Amino acid sequence: MALFTSTNAPPAGLIQQEIARIASLRDVHAAMGWFRSHEHILRDWQLEVAAIPAPPFGEEARAKWLRERFVEIGLASVEIDGIGNVLGMLGGGSQNGKLLALSAHLDTVFAAGTPLNVRRDGDRLYGAGISDNAAGIVGLLAVASALKAANLRHHAGILFVGNVGEEGEGDLRGMRYIFADPRWRESIAYTIVVDGAATDTIVTQALGSRRFLVTVTGPGGHSWSDFGAPNPIVVLSRAIASFSRVPLPAEPKTSCNVGTISGGTSVNSIPESASMKVDIRSTSPAEIDRLERVLNETLADATSEFPVCGKGRMSRGISYDVQLIGSRPAAELPVTARVLQVIRAVDTHLGNHARVHRASTDANIPLSMGMEAISIGAGGTGGGAHTLQEWYDPAGRDLGLKRVLLTMLTLAGVE
Repeated sequence: MALFTSTNAPPAGLIQQEIARIASLRDVHAAMGWFRSHEHILRDWQLEVAAIPAPPFGEEARAKWLRERFVEIGLASVEIDGIGNVLGMLGGGSQNGKLLALSAHLDTVFAAGTPLNVRRDGDRLYGAGISDNAAGIVGLLAVASALKAANLRHHAGILFVGNVGEEGEGDLRGMRYIFADPRWRESIAYTIVVDGAATDTIVTQALGSRRFLVTVTGPGGHSWSDFGAPNPIVVLSRAIASFSRVPLPAEPKTSCNVGTISGGTSVNSIPESASMKVDIRSTSPAEIDRLERVLNETLADATSEFPVCGKGRMSRGISYDVQLIGSRPAAELPVTARVLQVIRAVDTHLGNHARVHRASTDANIPLSMGMEAISIGAGGTGGGAHTLQEWYDPAGRDLGLKRVLLTMLTLAGVE
């Protein structure tokens, strides 16, 4: 059966029949059996990759590790592209040149030098990034390995992607790079993002966000001899207090957060500068715009008590600057989308219960371009994401991997 799009998709009943047919094939049985019989390899891969630091903008070592695994598995055209994404292909027989993309992000939220403390305790795995996203990376490798081992032939080619820049200030730069390239933008029909653990969600709604670096600057000085000079930390603190009191609507759901604060050199010095990083998220682009305006207004108010001298936003030696450091587009997958119909039918076939969810993931980029994409977990369970106490339990991992495999093969088409 050929690769389907939303415009030529069969009725839901036929999708269910097609999934049952594919799942009954001997080679598909072999591929699904591979997941359970090779769990020890998957566990070792997960411990190994999680122990390789991959801070934002520092994913090179982990990318090289993944490239070696892609080559060992036997993927074709393995490369690290110009921004650091790792790519590998499994060819298909489709005549229209369309591809499926299966991706997992390489980076973690943890800064360079963070002790990752990766270890195994009984059946559980522990360590910073062990679930988000070492579990997703291993899911990528598991599906590629199972397809190769079972020698499964599918019509559409599959592009496996280990992408950079999903976390924090990475601002989805890896996925932006891929979909800015006509070679991929014009050939990828569906994107499945594997992020973290579990099987109970399907991210179809891309949560929009905007991030800012705010810096307040003053003349600085000695805490005694220059007492009375404007203090950037005090000004910034007043702005934070004011911004934190801004009413936020429950609908559309909106949030704002001051994630980091820095500034000053010593306890007896009036600092020359102070800065903070602000994250604004909403399901509504209009709310994000409103909060950006409010942020600037609170900063202007915080400096307004100082008599103005100089030009622009200068207030007696005090100035502030708001720099955009991240902007993720909001978007939503239509309920009629083929990829959503297929994964819903796969969940029915596997007896899995999942809810549609909104989040900020690598799927934001293709979704914002009107392309079909979802983000799902790699199976198993995890907790403590974005903390040093993160953990992962592989029990039930094979359900998540079967879910990915059946979804991909149904979209790709299998004789």
